[in-house]
Amino acid sequence: METKATARALGITTSAEPASAGAATASEPATQVAPREAPGGMAPRELTLVLGGARSGKSHFAEQLATDHAAMTRGPVTYIATARHDADPADEEMELRIALHRARRPADWALVEEPVHLADALYAHASHDGCILVDCVTLWLNNLLFDENRSYPEHGVITPPPAFTEEIDALLTALPLLPGHVILVSNEIGFGVVPTGAITRFYVDELGRLNQKLAAAADRVRLLVAGIPVAVKGADPA
Repeated sequence: METKATARALGITTSAEPASAGAATASEPATQVAPREAPGGMAPRELTLVLGGARSGKSHFAEQLATDHAAMTRGPVTYIATARHDADPADEEMELRIALHRARRPADWALVEEPVHLADALYAHASHDGCILVDCVTLWLNNLLFDENRSYPEHGVITPPPAFTEEIDALLTALPLLPGHVILVSNEIGFGVVPTGAITRFYVDELGRLNQKLAAAADRVRLLVAGIPVAVKGADPA
């Protein structure tokens, strides 16, 4: 991967510890983090994590955050879509969901489709006056787990491909270094019953662990409940 080279091209250093090194665990709650300073009087560097269940309104809320940021800074918005829509045969339900998201986005937002190499996409498009909206981390983790039509047993130990860990580590390393405002959308899927299949349990557990690490790195965390944002961490920007 070329993440360090890309970071140097942006004029940022990779000497900082990865976000995973100080990430919260179930027994170690995340600490409050103030918005990071940006040079030259630009908008502060920000990381916002938006969580929620299915149809909770999380994507719409995240899009409004990006719209508000653009109105304040007059900077560009880049939408990074992680959904795959190149299946053969095509997944009609997924295609419909993608079409609805496209219709809702402002026409002047840039679109980047990146289902796997999320850290590289963030390095390539982050800017001090810009905003990047990633929708969503949930599908991205699914893509890492099931890349190249990989299959898993219903019972026993799950061994993900090497890219699974590599890409997650790259993302957690990148997030503290990125200029501008980054908004991540992810699902909170661990509120229900424990799944019966080993791969589904693995996925639920790994997404929960990743959400914890993202929340620890974030300046703000908002949980959407029935369309209403609940502040979990950090104050709203002035």
